[in-house]
Amino acid sequence: MPGSVQGMKILHSSDWHIGRTFHGHSTLEHLSVVLAALVALVREHDVDVVAVAGDIFDSAQPSADCFAVLSSALHDLHEAGAAVVITSGNHDSATRLGFHSEWLGLSGIHILTAPDAYATPIIIDDEYGPVSFYGIPYLEPSLFRHRHPEAELRTHEQVLGFAMDEIRADAAARDTRSVVLSHCFAAGIGATTNIASDEASDVERDITSGGLNVVPVGVFDGPDYVALGHIHGRAAISERARYSGAPLHYSFGEAPKPRGVWLVELDAGGLDTVEWLDLPVPRRLSVLTGALEELLVDPEYSEFEGDWVSAILTDRVRPLDAMRLLQQRFPHCATLEHRPLERAEADTASYRQRIEAKSDDEIVAGFLDLVRNGVGPTAYEAALIAEVLAAQAAKEVGA
Repeated sequence: MPGSVQGMKILHSSDWHIGRTFHGHSTLEHLSVVLAALVALVREHDVDVVAVAGDIFDSAQPSADCFAVLSSALHDLHEAGAAVVITSGNHDSATRLGFHSEWLGLSGIHILTAPDAYATPIIIDDEYGPVSFYGIPYLEPSLFRHRHPEAELRTHEQVLGFAMDEIRADAAARDTRSVVLSHCFAAGIGATTNIASDEASDVERDITSGGLNVVPVGVFDGPDYVALGHIHGRAAISERARYSGAPLHYSFGEAPKPRGVWLVELDAGGLDTVEWLDLPVPRRLSVLTGALEELLVDPEYSEFEGDWVSAILTDRVRPLDAMRLLQQRFPHCATLEHRPLERAEADTASYRQRIEAKSDDEIVAGFLDLVRNGVGPTAYEAALIAEVLAAQAAKEVGA
């Protein structure tokens, strides 16, 4: 309403993974589409700040094309009127991502990659006053502990606890509202009703070896909002601490998970509202199960012809040239698995015991059954085996 005071609107994103491939296919074009949609959300919702919590690039050595995608996105976000706060993740090279960050900061694009970057907040004002943004870059304990020999910093929990103690002290001295960005695996995944137990998908490289880098959510007590990165699925480990997930699907295991960002609003007292905003999916991911012939001709599967497809074939025998045939109907078929519906019960007898008192054709059939996980010969194969054995027997008699 006219004359009303508006607080700060923050768009929380993470895990862009610029440069990641999907089963050998580049994702740069699709990611560019999604980032353009993110810019459109900034304009539509009059967003003040875009916070991106780590893993901007997928590799420590991103290509020139990857830098072009990032540069274009940052340019468009700036043109849309938003400030940007970015931290590095475990996939990023802090040096490469942070190159020229000092000069970018002058234009409102803040890239925080130095080990002590969290100690000095980025101050951004709204109608209610200043908000302190504390960006914690990914801090590997083995590389960080030497900076503070007075503290025990063996685990990620200890490192982030150390950083958060400094952040809380600084925020209290400034007496401002505060937002923290952190890239980590926070404890509590799967522990509440609004978080699936499998949020950590197969594309997230493990930073939780031996449990040493799991971080309890209590470590992040204090700030008005905590923008987390590393988990590729949307998750809320508390009302204040959330994962936005990645903007693209990077594996078929992620197919059911929505893609989007959190729209966070702060008022004079701190956190006001949090709303989920969907991002487009440039190409759907679909897992199709059935016999090869069924997948190739059944009209039911027409709607999937433009999708990324993972095919699970249920034929008794693995079909020949299946991938080529599937890609004639589904050009973006990326994976293929043979999972026959018919499987014989496990037989613990030795091979010698199984062939005792067996005819030659039964022995061959038993061998096929063994090597094909319980799938014996087809009628055609059985006839062919009988023909070959008969021909061999005739040769032996003639000899």
